[in-house]
Amino acid sequence: MTAQFDVAVIGLGAMGSAALAFLAARGVKAIGIDSYFPAHAMSSSHGDSRLIRLGYFEDPSYVPLLQRAYRNWRALEARLRADILTITGVLQIGSPQSKIVSGTRASCRLHGLAHEELDAAETARRFPAFQLDDDEVAIFDPQGGYLRPEAAVMGYIKLAAESGATIHFGERVAAIDPDDAGVTIVSTSGRYHAKKVVIATGAWIAELVPLLKSHATPIRQVVAWYQPKDSFATEPQRMPCFLRDEGPDGSYFGFPAIGIDGVKVGRHAHFREPVDPNEPNPPVNDKDTALLDGFISRRLPAAAGRRVQATTCRYTMLPSEDFLLDLMPGQPNIVVASPCSGHGFKFTSVVGEILSDLALDGGTDLPIAAFSFEALDRFAPL
Repeated sequence: MTAQFDVAVIGLGAMGSAALAFLAARGVKAIGIDSYFPAHAMSSSHGDSRLIRLGYFEDPSYVPLLQRAYRNWRALEARLRADILTITGVLQIGSPQSKIVSGTRASCRLHGLAHEELDAAETARRFPAFQLDDDEVAIFDPQGGYLRPEAAVMGYIKLAAESGATIHFGERVAAIDPDDAGVTIVSTSGRYHAKKVVIATGAWIAELVPLLKSHATPIRQVVAWYQPKDSFATEPQRMPCFLRDEGPDGSYFGFPAIGIDGVKVGRHAHFREPVDPNEPNPPVNDKDTALLDGFISRRLPAAAGRRVQATTCRYTMLPSEDFLLDLMPGQPNIVVASPCSGHGFKFTSVVGEILSDLALDGGTDLPIAAFSFEALDRFAPL
């Protein structure tokens, strides 16, 4: 006999686990299914820290979602009695006309967000870990900081279970077949029927949503940790999290010494190398470490001590580098979520709410019009 559910969530990484928790909290009969186990090494939801910032350089339209996300993160912490969001401030660094600086400035001004614009000398005085060129500036977002991804994912799974959700790990979904009454889900362990399904499978999204095969590209991402030369300058009280615009060399991100491994840095999208999501992440190589060693030596000399470790994970990139949060075209019982492109984790707490709305109500009052299949089609026709 096929088990019956109101909603099934396929993929229990950041977005799927949050969606399942929001759905279960609304009293529906929900099931979550994942091929692996929480925050596994082939996911995009591990690695001890993720940036969160309110002055959003990518586009000011993200700011209202971030404001809701902050509220939801604090609500999650209250329910779990755990620390997930830590405020350190975020420095967004570059030339005054760079994308990161100009975009952050525009978001802050449009939404009336607290911020300070610092020249190189003032940045060095207040935050001595950072090395700016004389013509560079830094915008300080005092509400920025970092999230603990493993704690967030495990927390949402815990809340989903406590609210009555059925959760299956180590079970791969092979097919999703819509019908007049909903969707049949065929997995390696059985069959389920649900009125609605949320597909949030990260790097594997195109396997269940073939429409995205030429659009959602998993790529390799590398980050490294360094024991600082100056542990005083790199403590969170004196070294905010940061983004740095290096012009043609791309953009870099990093965190103060928040754990035993020290300061963490990476380059956004790294070398943009596609990966097979079903294969282990390629190992870190000399080219990877040379890139990150060179950056930290040049831009964060106080942090440029011994490299303790480096590791790979993956981003799933869409052509616009925006999100996709929408009902499947012609299939209103299927909700599709690919809300990352390397900058999505901070939105997990609001994306879970959005996916719950889409599954149960067919829409949401939250501003997601820019994240539709129609919007994606403008950048790369489906």
